[in-house]
Amino acid sequence: MPTNLYGPGDNFDLNSSHVMPALIRKAHEAKLSGAPSITVWGTGTPRREFLHVDDCADACVHLMKTHSEAGHVNIGSGEDITILDLTRLVCDVVGFEGEIVHDLTKPDGTPRKLMSADKLRATGWAPKIGLEEGVASVYQWFLANKA
Repeated sequence: MPTNLYGPGDNFDLNSSHVMPALIRKAHEAKLSGAPSITVWGTGTPRREFLHVDDCADACVHLMKTHSEAGHVNIGSGEDITILDLTRLVCDVVGFEGEIVHDLTKPDGTPRKLMSADKLRATGWAPKIGLEEGVASVYQWFLANKA
């Protein structure tokens, strides 16, 4: 069972994408237009876990080689980040220096979504791509393919 995945080839449509590609696109467009701010839904306090798709693929291959027990295995980083901190990280990577504004008329959603990755970690696997490095690589892909 994978956590929130992100990576190259993601859906960057602001109406139908997930939080990571939406933030990348919002920050990019705000930077290009010289906008003074970007808006995020809610308070920014909910926490989410993210994993780069390449790490997910690596974990799947690892599990196929090392795991044969019944039941599912969570595939995740085992770490989470607030939406506000994720927004700040994306803005830093993209180079957007404006303000982050909260639309408090929009919902926060579930306060925290973090899976236990203990079973996966017990097999000796750990993610290789840090969040900042992953966001930077996805932004480069976005620039080359979508921008």
